[in-house]
Amino acid sequence: MPQTTVNVLVTGFEPFDQDRVNPSWEVARALDGWRHGGATVHGVCLPCVFDRALASLDAALTTHRPNLVVCLGLAGGRAEVSVERVAVNVNDARIPDNAGQQPVDTAVVAQAPAAYFATLPIKAIVRDLRAQGFPASVSNTAGTFVCNHVFYGLMHRLSAHGGAVRGGFVHLPYLPEQAALHAGAPSMALDTQVQALRALIRTALTVHEDVIETAGRLH
Repeated sequence: MPQTTVNVLVTGFEPFDQDRVNPSWEVARALDGWRHGGATVHGVCLPCVFDRALASLDAALTTHRPNLVVCLGLAGGRAEVSVERVAVNVNDARIPDNAGQQPVDTAVVAQAPAAYFATLPIKAIVRDLRAQGFPASVSNTAGTFVCNHVFYGLMHRLSAHGGAVRGGFVHLPYLPEQAALHAGAPSMALDTQVQALRALIRTALTVHEDVIETAGRLH
């Protein structure tokens, strides 16, 4: 039978690096069950562990059969909702993951392309978020830790299935209680992050051709 509902998979990560909370999972958890039109969001928590995170992602893709996938991660020190443009095929961990692994200069997927671009309408998303009062920008690096690992793994999987399912990755700022432990660090309230992701999902579901406008950086 043809699929009659639209499923949106939103993933977040468990806390890592001594943090007691991770906004990516708090946002994904808050969105779980949210409906917009005919779309339903399914929130899933991924372990902050190389390879194991991709196994959990695979299970979520099989269970929820999404039409749209938005993976979330924490980027402490960033002040905006950062919509990532590109995932690179490298693991280079500055710190160990939650299982003590610290891969250096290894491939996410052996003998696979060097990079994949997100298939979300990233510039339209940033335009719409800003228009609704949410700080947002296009980011050209998702790092080389488990966030990029999942982003690359996601896009590799979606590419292998012909690109019918669109997906990408979004980095979120600290929550205020996290920023309080890092002098001078920017933060964003949880409710603001949740509302921003709702706006992001609405745009991703309705905009199929991204806008053409500058979002480049000099460095």
